[in-house]
Amino acid sequence: MSEFLQALADPVRLGALRILWPGGEHCVCELMERLAVSQSRMSRHMKTLKLAGVVIDRRDAQWVRYRRNPDLAPELAAVVDAVLAAEGEAPPPASSCCSTDQIEQERIMA
Repeated sequence: MSEFLQALADPVRLGALRILWPGGEHCVCELMERLAVSQSRMSRHMKTLKLAGVVIDRRDAQWVRYRRNPDLAPELAAVVDAVLAAEGEAPPPASSCCSTDQIEQERIMA
């Protein structure tokens, strides 16, 4: 439980959760752009969230995509909901740095 609560105790990680929580997947490049942090810092924060069980990831070519953990215990999901509700709005949308369309276009061009 302490690892879970510590994962929620950082503004960058909360920002990432605010983006991921409604659903869908986002790569590190999208998260770092929206939260204005470096790639290494964003990756470190996502690792913390993953180790706490809050998010899961999957590899997609050169990108790692993160999403909300659908198997997170309902009680813990309720804690995240409450924290995010208290924190306010999500950051603005990112450009399509690794959107599915861009990935498909790169595959076609290869």
